[in-house]
Amino acid sequence: MSTLAALLLLAQAPAAAAAPAPHEPVAEDWRMIPDDELLVMQLAGNRTVVIRLAAAYAPLHVASIRRLAAAHWWDGLSVYRVQENWVAQWGDPSEKKPLPPGVPARQAPEFEIARFAPAQTLARPDPHSAVSGITADGWPVASDGRGHAWLTHCYGMVNVARDADPMTGSGAEMSTPIGQSARRLDRNYALVGRIIAGMQYLSSLPRSNAPMGFYADPAERTPIVTMRLASDIPAAERPRFQYRAADNPRFAEMIRRRENPPAPTIGGGGIEVCEVPLEVRRVP
Repeated sequence: MSTLAALLLLAQAPAAAAAPAPHEPVAEDWRMIPDDELLVMQLAGNRTVVIRLAAAYAPLHVASIRRLAAAHWWDGLSVYRVQENWVAQWGDPSEKKPLPPGVPARQAPEFEIARFAPAQTLARPDPHSAVSGITADGWPVASDGRGHAWLTHCYGMVNVARDADPMTGSGAEMSTPIGQSARRLDRNYALVGRIIAGMQYLSSLPRSNAPMGFYADPAERTPIVTMRLASDIPAAERPRFQYRAADNPRFAEMIRRRENPPAPTIGGGGIEVCEVPLEVRRVP
């Protein structure tokens, strides 16, 4: 073969795929979220919000949420509170709709998780905790260093609304931070999940000027058409998602690059747990 022919063949050959950077995920880092841990909220206007449920961290509340979804309890209710730089909240604004069988009106609050066991720990403490990090299955956690541990109120996390009595959060009323992280709510409200798709539909809703953001006019509320577990949606229609696992050196390197970014970006040697991106991706 002539040198010219060899060069032409080389030019026509497909280029080898570039190796991922040390902080980028590889195929094995992506893991499926079970269908019964995806809560799908359909809002009026063909807007879909998907919540990943923290079943391993708030099992009592997640069990109630599953029963509420199976009973179609949220259908026809609404997002009835949107407070600027704070939260969007949904459920029954009258608080008079009876709960379905098996959903207790009073239960243990689940403000804390069983133990602090992150796959990755951040370099510095923050004003809200002595140590914080990310679990292998992609949840932000923190601890006081004295045996207490909890999920953290980052943007898009979902908590259980309640009255002053800590035992009054059934899971029927939920809210999510839509502005600043709400870390002062840590260990005071049970966290039951995180919005992994459609957050823009809640964070962009009109703010209410009424006290605490509760809409004074019912016409301002955003109707909830349905809320279903993905496992209760026909297989051909249900959304499927994967999360990026944190138990690998690539995730560790991603955190370190954010704590100490390459020049010319200036870093401070540390970040707050809510600054760690918790990646998910939709799959066919």
